[in-house]
Amino acid sequence: MTHQDIVLGQQWVPSACTLPTAEQPLRVAEFDALFAEVVRAVHRPDLTRLRLDLIFTPENAARAAELAARENGCCSFFTFTLSIADGAMGLEVRVPEQRVDVLDALQRQADAAVSSA
Repeated sequence: MTHQDIVLGQQWVPSACTLPTAEQPLRVAEFDALFAEVVRAVHRPDLTRLRLDLIFTPENAARAAELAARENGCCSFFTFTLSIADGAMGLEVRVPEQRVDVLDALQRQADAAVSSA
């Protein structure tokens, strides 16, 4: 993947995405809203994994799971794992090494949203 595969404006949509082009900004906006409203912290345990600490509520769990499922439908290279334990909730996002550029851009979006919230 090249840098040109990512839509400009710090958006992380790769050219391999099968979501119709007109719907891509709406999906990015949904992730931005999730990042700003639900994500408490962003961690990068390694090159191919991003971990988002989420505010734990049943509604937030459903929202994160539903968005992750829809995203996996158009960008099947993502692996999303929602975990809930001991009153904490997290969403882990994994990509293969050849898609690290997309994860980098997703992290930039999450970091920007969390820091401005």
